[in-house]
Amino acid sequence: MDRTTMDDLGRLALRVALGVLILLHGVSKLRNGLGPVEEMVAAHGLPGFVSYGVLVGEVLAPALIMTGFYARIGALLVAVNMLFAFALAHMAQLGQLNEQGGWALELQGMYLAAAVALALLGPGRYAINQR
Repeated sequence: MDRTTMDDLGRLALRVALGVLILLHGVSKLRNGLGPVEEMVAAHGLPGFVSYGVLVGEVLAPALIMTGFYARIGALLVAVNMLFAFALAHMAQLGQLNEQGGWALELQGMYLAAAVALALLGPGRYAINQR
């Protein structure tokens, strides 16, 4: 297998992993409602409609990422969504470690890092609108 094929398969694996894992959070919000997100947004003095942005970041963006249709834009949307999650839900945990000695926000950090990497790398050849 040549290097280009391996690079494209790596990008596909990154797209599928990030897309599926973030989409699961979005599906949960579709099923259970946005109430907790609306409360969190309101507690920070933001208007309630801002909570609908989570659906963009956790439903639309993963769909873009997984299909490779404007995947860079989808990845940027996930990155922005994660920055909002850090600011609104996880600020108190930023400097904390978990029981195993890892960062308390390692999952959220990995989502953010994967989204930034995908935005920089692009979707690769196995994408709907590949370049």
